[in-house]
Amino acid sequence: MRFKVFLSTVAVVALLIFPVMASVNTVIEEHERAAVTLDPAWAYDTGSGQILNNIYDSLIQYDGVSVSKFLPMLSTNVPSVSANTILNDGKTYVFHIRKGVYFHNGNLLTPEDIVYTFERIVIFDRGGGPSWMLSEPLLPMINGSYVDSLTQWAVKLAGVKSWDDLFVKGTTTPRNAQYKKALIDAFKLLAKDFVIKGDEVIINLPHPYPPFLSIISHGAFWSSIINKKWSASVGAWPGTADSWWLYHNPIREKDPLYSVANGTGPFSLKRWSPDREVVMERFDKYWDGPAKIKYAIIKVIKEFTTRKLDLLRGNADVIIVPPSFLEQVINAKGVKVSKSIPVLGLYNFFFNFNVQPHSKFLYSGKLDGNGIPSDFFSNIDVRKAFEYLFPYKTYIKDVWYGQGITPNSPIPKGLLGYSENTPSYNFDLKKATEYFKKAYNGKLWKVGFKLGVIYNVSDQTMQMAAQMLSSFLRKVNPKFKAVPVGELWASLLDNYVSGTLPIYALDWFADYAGPYDFAYPYLSSTGPYGASLGKNFISLAKKEFDPLINKSMKVTDPSERQKIYEEINLKAYKYATMLWLIQPSRQIIYRSWLKGLYPDNYNPMFNKELLFYKLYK
Repeated sequence: MRFKVFLSTVAVVALLIFPVMASVNTVIEEHERAAVTLDPAWAYDTGSGQILNNIYDSLIQYDGVSVSKFLPMLSTNVPSVSANTILNDGKTYVFHIRKGVYFHNGNLLTPEDIVYTFERIVIFDRGGGPSWMLSEPLLPMINGSYVDSLTQWAVKLAGVKSWDDLFVKGTTTPRNAQYKKALIDAFKLLAKDFVIKGDEVIINLPHPYPPFLSIISHGAFWSSIINKKWSASVGAWPGTADSWWLYHNPIREKDPLYSVANGTGPFSLKRWSPDREVVMERFDKYWDGPAKIKYAIIKVIKEFTTRKLDLLRGNADVIIVPPSFLEQVINAKGVKVSKSIPVLGLYNFFFNFNVQPHSKFLYSGKLDGNGIPSDFFSNIDVRKAFEYLFPYKTYIKDVWYGQGITPNSPIPKGLLGYSENTPSYNFDLKKATEYFKKAYNGKLWKVGFKLGVIYNVSDQTMQMAAQMLSSFLRKVNPKFKAVPVGELWASLLDNYVSGTLPIYALDWFADYAGPYDFAYPYLSSTGPYGASLGKNFISLAKKEFDPLINKSMKVTDPSERQKIYEEINLKAYKYATMLWLIQPSRQIIYRSWLKGLYPDNYNPMFNKELLFYKLYK
């Protein structure tokens, strides 16, 4: 028995010293996140996007590392004003669709597939999904506001109060002919955007939408082009106006494209075992030439130690490594570490200007030393004190191991609208003390306070941020108590939606490479975050931010848009709206025998998503 254990130990040591390369025709990545679907219209997560970006193509793609320049993909042109393919003051886009492109099942790409793809994304509209990004540019506004769902137009045209009012209770059958006509007419508003002229697809937006090209570029996997004929054959929407509501917001596992795929990309789906692995096989008829490897495999390995051992043994070619574990692989023999790779995302603390009074995180709910009032963060002196309280540089150095920069605004570095000249808060306990003493005419300093600082329990970096905040509050004044509270994601999300969190840590990563995708969610009175920060924030946003954010989407000149976003950034600083923690960078850890990975095969829009097409050994 001991003899067998000894042999096993020797074998493990030998593997660590002499790693064996997996097949030269196969690249294996080990990821911590599993895909939740293979349907591009459903996917809104990096686990799914990782697969979809290798199976599907889009009309255009990013030019190298640029997030503002594009190259053709399934379109042979990138629309531009100079080429007369962006017309009508930025509302008309002309795409020349590539000929001779095969889907993995052998069908040829047609212009109808492009139109079907975009129409299906809009009608699909699953709850909490990505459809809004195509709905906003493709659907006419209502009362001067963007429309996020085709259901809004159906409700308006029918003259009812809600979507459910259109149907017989518990069914998808319209209550009457009038409501059915409203549903069909709503779809016609979408359909009239598209004109097919030979091999051209002409898209006529009802209003200018500057980030439109970014939204439909490769990497935005919800814009992946799918095959109309095949999709209908497996039970997806057939493309008809008089049935679209039957395919609206489906249950994930009952979605016909949940576990199947048929793209034009360099790899086809061979096998998907949810929560375990996906195997993709080279598509030899790929329009841009076949990939150099035959198989691309993504394995879901949630434990870092297992991923590390597989990398060292040569059982994995590339793995995901959290910043706190970098030191364990950075000097490993035969392993390469590419660090400080730009990412378009932000981590921050949110100040809730009006917490729901019943929140347990307010403790006493009064300014009596044992709690805070619900409008605590409506006080700008309090917000500025917190801004000066946080040790930004130490946080990045000690928690993120230097892998990131301190943001100065809601616009990440690398996007239009970012400016190095935007002022930012720095760690200054004297300044923090000054503002704490000013708040509530000195009462806050005298009596102290207690509140909860909430973070996702699975995110160690956010936990450390909460602990740092708590520690320095006590250092400034022992009467200041911030209690770090780690919550499971589901609970945190519920409490965020219900408005019971006074200060909490969350992040936002780019849906597409445009400043509106950050300014709107953070600072708009109707944005995903802004709308949840209380009536006083909403009031501030309506006055100071909404007009500028709306203006930014009506201007197509980049230099003019830059000025607008710089003004937004200055106002965000002036009003101390959020506490910006870090714009993180990415690390790629891989075996030295793997070629074509970085920097040749990377764009900031691909956060944790690996493109296998250019890889080889």
